[in-house]
Amino acid sequence: MRAIRVWGAALLVLGLAAGPAAADSSPSPGASDGTGSSAPTQAGTSFRTATEIQQGQQATASGSTGDYLYWSFPADTGQRPTVEASVTLPRTHGTQTWQLDVYDGLRRRQSCQYGSATRTADQGASSVELACVMRTVRGWAEPWANDPLPGTYYVRLTVVDLAAADLGQPVNAEVRVDSKDIGGPAAVDGSLGKPLVPGIAVGSAAQGDDSKTAVLSSFGSRDGWSSGWWSDRWVWTGIGAVLAALAGIGGYALTRGSGRPPGV
Repeated sequence: MRAIRVWGAALLVLGLAAGPAAADSSPSPGASDGTGSSAPTQAGTSFRTATEIQQGQQATASGSTGDYLYWSFPADTGQRPTVEASVTLPRTHGTQTWQLDVYDGLRRRQSCQYGSATRTADQGASSVELACVMRTVRGWAEPWANDPLPGTYYVRLTVVDLAAADLGQPVNAEVRVDSKDIGGPAAVDGSLGKPLVPGIAVGSAAQGDDSKTAVLSSFGSRDGWSSGWWSDRWVWTGIGAVLAALAGIGGYALTRGSGRPPGV
């Protein structure tokens, strides 16, 4: 009996010691998924309050029909971003038309190469899907041009046509941004001095004063902005030069003949 009591006390002590360790090792409900930050679950209501998301994140938000939902994301040189949005509609509603708009850092509306940026949901539809494939981000452009440049881009999602009875009904939205690296075929000579990021001038003028640094001044790629001189166009240019030289040598070998004609 004494031995049983000793073994029971030992097991009780081990159980108390292992309990906190097991609790500490379990993931917390708010832990991130390994991407450095959890996906946002709300959207902004204007350009200034746009919710920041990274490419590859699935952002969600709840709102009402008639609200303007804003997100912002970074895009660098050589990338062709694709913005996709899905809106879950209420059970009973009339015909609604939703629109997805993309703006650059200067708040200029960017056109879509292809994709359905405006779609109409029929009466009783459960959801509506929208997509916008942007043009390739360039490293440099003329001041008068509307070309997409590296920096922050804004996504605005809203309903543009609906019945008055459907105004204010709850909806759920999902937004995701992915991009494809185009590289040399879309590369241009020259580079942008600073990316089109809100607050970049304020952050430069502050000179170390964190109180004046804008929130979005460091919002960008993990490896920094890559508006540089190198692109894979240099490789294709070198290959073209070698092929041109070989063609010239071959043409000379075929046309030079065997030398002087006989009797000269």
